[in-house]
Amino acid sequence: MASVAFRDDRNAGRDEVHFRAKAFGPDAKPVAMVIVNMSAMGLMARCESQYQPGDRLSINLPVIGVVVAQIRWSLGGRIGCELDQAIDLADYYELLAIMLAAS
Repeated sequence: MASVAFRDDRNAGRDEVHFRAKAFGPDAKPVAMVIVNMSAMGLMARCESQYQPGDRLSINLPVIGVVVAQIRWSLGGRIGCELDQAIDLADYYELLAIMLAAS
């Protein structure tokens, strides 16, 4: 049996998006990012800033406003974030519609 380098234990599926968002890093400096996929509980994004797992970001999202997320992993300009608070599903679907329309 081949070894697995990464195991995906997420319970929620992700929706593919391509959405430019603004955030603030742990140092309160602005960060430009492109959200690549999203769920009501987390997201993956590309950004040029170097962050470590455990760092926290404040991300500005349409409909929702500012959400706080903890970086769970960082690799080659990509970050995986877990939201501190899950997004209500009605709000999430509205957010997703806006993100997909902007793609």
